Amino acid sequence: MVIMFSPMADNAKETLPEEPGVAGLDVESLSRWMDAKGLPGAGELARVRALSGGSQNELYEILRGDARMALRRPPAYGVEGRAKVLMREARLLEALADTDVPHAGLRAATDDPDVLGTPFYLMDLVDGWSPMQGGWAPPFDTDLRARAGLALQLVDGAAKMARVNWKARGLEGFGKPAGFLDRQVDRWLTHLARFRFRELPGLEEAAEWLRTHQPPHFRPGIMHGDYQFANVMYRHGAPAELAAIIDWEMATVGDPLLDLGWVLVSWPPEGDDMTASRYLDYAGMPSREAMLEHYAAVSGLDVSYIDYYVVLARFKLAIVLEASVARHAEGQADERVARFGPIVLELMRKAASLARTTALR
Repeated sequence: MVIMFSPMADNAKETLPEEPGVAGLDVESLSRWMDAKGLPGAGELARVRALSGGSQNELYEILRGDARMALRRPPAYGVEGRAKVLMREARLLEALADTDVPHAGLRAATDDPDVLGTPFYLMDLVDGWSPMQGGWAPPFDTDLRARAGLALQLVDGAAKMARVNWKARGLEGFGKPAGFLDRQVDRWLTHLARFRFRELPGLEEAAEWLRTHQPPHFRPGIMHGDYQFANVMYRHGAPAELAAIIDWEMATVGDPLLDLGWVLVSWPPEGDDMTASRYLDYAGMPSREAMLEHYAAVSGLDVSYIDYYVVLARFKLAIVLEASVARHAEGQADERVARFGPIVLELMRKAASLARTTALR
């Protein structure tokens, strides 16, 4: 997850160091590039501070003129592949400009390594909070009625993404929507085969059900690919308001209903026994029916096949996390990923369970 946020955002100008730069970032070169792009603070040397929150890329706070921005670039290792993903993110943020999808506005991007040694982009720094920074922020930690709004806002963001005219926004070729659902099961089973080291009860049952219960059609749209509370930010205070959807690394043009399925992976009441997969307190959350109703009203999409997308989301997420579990088993990942082990088993068990229940209806 990447958080375009500084916990000290409100007083960032006072807490930034006197020196304008940080180790590993050529501030003079960056400032010249910003001048060439016509960004705020022409002629000034940018002030820079490293931010935490990014696991796949480096993240910096940039202050110049009256603008507060975030710079995102790949780490020193694995630059080529990650740089390509980074430029996809920048392309998507540019396409979202002037839409009602909450996002950090793109300021400028470059794939020229001569500026900072790697491609990078600049975006607005989001002033808000993330549920991954210690759970629900006040007043949502105690006010359950207010907390319900966080869930509806989460669904609202996904629905707004789904209704964006992606072709008009220049996203032709950004994904391969034709046959998107046809490819999912075999794609993820092939991925699993590369590192599989243990049995995953429910895998074959879920896979077979997904093959035989695919929705007859879908309307292609922008999808985030990892849409959940962990990858959004909210504005401070009540009522709940989505400030930005973040971490677009998995974004593509496909079936946007999969994002809704991702939201509902452990939703009550069907997901109440998913103790390993839940990372937040779901008390006070609106019903599944209320979530579906809101999404359908905003997106204009048919949600009657939602169980398929929840099963697919669980199936896919289990395999994604199992890759880390496999690396840990081989001594190639730190102890933090060991906790994914029971989550994978729970996700696959619940994928098969929901598939079985749906088949009996």
